[in-house]
Amino acid sequence: MRIRLVRSGGLLGMPRRADVDTFGRPDGAELERLAHEVLAEPDNRPPAGPGVPDAYHYTLTVDDQPPLEFTDPGLTEGQLQLVERVLGEGF
Repeated sequence: MRIRLVRSGGLLGMPRRADVDTFGRPDGAELERLAHEVLAEPDNRPPAGPGVPDAYHYTLTVDDQPPLEFTDPGLTEGQLQLVERVLGEGF
């Protein structure tokens, strides 16, 4: 599975990208599980309001599926774990 995650926004506005191919990775099954979990999450968020200044915006693409977009703050636990694992960042 190919997982692509793009983070944009933030204080400096510098985008950050990561492409991960799960094949042959020791943590590949866990990354695939997280990606499927995030894609299956219902979108129960309230309609977008004025937003938070300098918030991070994420675009997740898994294989050839349509991209999924989400914004911090308000990440689900699955989204947070996937961001931390794919981008290699802790919050």
